[in-house]
Amino acid sequence: MTGSDTGRSRGASGGDRLRPGTAVTPLRAGLHLRGRRGSVTLEGSTAVPVVWGLLEEPLRAGRLTQFREGLEPGSAVRVAVDTLVGQLAAHDLLVPGPSAAGTPSAAGTPDPAGAVDPAVARWIDATAARPADAAAALATARAEVLARDPAAPPAAAAVRALEACGLPVTRTPDPRLPGDRVLLTVRGAGTGRDRAVAAGRGGATGYVTAPGSAAQARADAAALETRLADAAGDAAAPQPPGVPGAFAALLAGAAAHRLLCAAAGLPDPAAEGDDPRLLPGIPAVLLADIRPARADHHSWLGPERIDEDRRVRLAPPAGLGEALRRITALGEHRCGPLPGPLPGELPQLPVPLATCTLPGPATGNAGPPRTLTGGGPRLDLARLELFCRAAELLLGDTGFTVGADPGHARGRALRHAAARRLAAAVPDGRTAVDPARWSGHPQLRHWWTTLTDRLAVAARLEVHRAAPRAQAYRAVVRRTPAGPGREPGPVLGEAVEATPGDAASFAALAAVTAACTAATGPSAARPRPSGGASAPLAAEGARTAAWEDLGWTGGWLADLAGREEAFQDALHRLSGAGPAALTPAFAPDPEPAGLLRSFGFTVLRTAEEAR
Repeated sequence: MTGSDTGRSRGASGGDRLRPGTAVTPLRAGLHLRGRRGSVTLEGSTAVPVVWGLLEEPLRAGRLTQFREGLEPGSAVRVAVDTLVGQLAAHDLLVPGPSAAGTPSAAGTPDPAGAVDPAVARWIDATAARPADAAAALATARAEVLARDPAAPPAAAAVRALEACGLPVTRTPDPRLPGDRVLLTVRGAGTGRDRAVAAGRGGATGYVTAPGSAAQARADAAALETRLADAAGDAAAPQPPGVPGAFAALLAGAAAHRLLCAAAGLPDPAAEGDDPRLLPGIPAVLLADIRPARADHHSWLGPERIDEDRRVRLAPPAGLGEALRRITALGEHRCGPLPGPLPGELPQLPVPLATCTLPGPATGNAGPPRTLTGGGPRLDLARLELFCRAAELLLGDTGFTVGADPGHARGRALRHAAARRLAAAVPDGRTAVDPARWSGHPQLRHWWTTLTDRLAVAARLEVHRAAPRAQAYRAVVRRTPAGPGREPGPVLGEAVEATPGDAASFAALAAVTAACTAATGPSAARPRPSGGASAPLAAEGARTAAWEDLGWTGGWLADLAGREEAFQDALHRLSGAGPAALTPAFAPDPEPAGLLRSFGFTVLRTAEEAR
């Protein structure tokens, strides 16, 4: 007998009852079982449906132990039954203990005084790992609904949803709450802690916060309403009075569901769908729209992280894909606290471009929004670098460097520091590196041809060694002066890398990006020479074919990743010190640094500021 999982595979939970709601489909030589929290296909013998015919009734009635005791140990039937039961337990289709329809009394029979609503009991039996414990927690729970007007549709819908679950509900007026916001709390749910969720709307979008303390729910709701209204562009516009009845019922039902799960110790509904967009360890809010009708969860941390579970610090992302998932969560267009870099309507040839909008100057975020545009050898790399640059500008651009992980941030900071130092120390007349050492690099040939032929930009390229015998080179692309004797033209692109070919390639790529972004409109700030700092992230877990040489982006990134650590050490020796992690003393991280660190990003200071 073999089993194949078609849903989430969970650890064996044991138990002697089939989880209520489990559906069974007989197959020609097996079975397919599916429940709320797992499914499995068992096949390999026509005897499997026969064994199930013997086993199903004892399993559904909770008499598995007695049934197994009646089978001869070591017999073929006993072995088949044990194998089948093991597969059910491994896929969370068995549940231990008595039914949630009543908590056991001292005599071992259900105690009606401690029972929960039958409909809720069926839901608990289908969901909880230990239904009796969850039912006991809800049997002592007392709910409260707070609203400015407890008779308004949102509050009335929340009361109905909680009362339908059998919970005693108290209505409490709270003049501090906005008209469309309701706060649902539950007390005495086994743990002795109060749990709360808030539901309301910002603009035309409704929300339900993640479970937490009442103070956390209030703070999350206020921040969400502001962000949602800002995203809709109607923060100052008066909102239409009232919430449509069906919409109010949707939000109230979702809020009651999340609150009951928190009170009973059940998994939060946000984790039910295995949504790959949600980040493990980060709370999720539910966002709902009326037109078009839609509701889904989004990873979100508010600016006020009061509860302990809101002070999460994710580990650095394991690769470029995971870093982009976190960037997407932080830059979600409705509730994301940071700008999300996207291609938008920008052309993706000859260089991939991304853009994002910053809320305004870093000091107080006052003033008109600013547009930031950047490019890279691939769109994913362009998005990563643009996000880091946008975060640095929001931090004030006073030496902060942001990276997806410590190595990425360190590489970006060291390259930027080296470029500034070399630009100030190296006169234009210094002898350049022989072009024969770098002009044959395939990436350089591609980007230089694109710049000078396709884009018709008159430019010149020079490469200098950072220091005698140092394995570090700075390349600069300048626009060619209009006539003889003129001053050198403006810098179009620069890079600091471990080989002259790599430095020349990244400088040419930066020049192409500058030429293309100039055609699409002015950018708020010129990107720093990040170069190959992101190569290790891009190469992590990526497979390159044997024929992918330096002319292929994947092969080039893998080649850069192999010497990134040694190159950073070389830049560190040249500077005498490297960037230090931002570690404020006796105070929380300033925003958005604290938020970035919570999502696993690294925030650094330059060596000069760290001293």
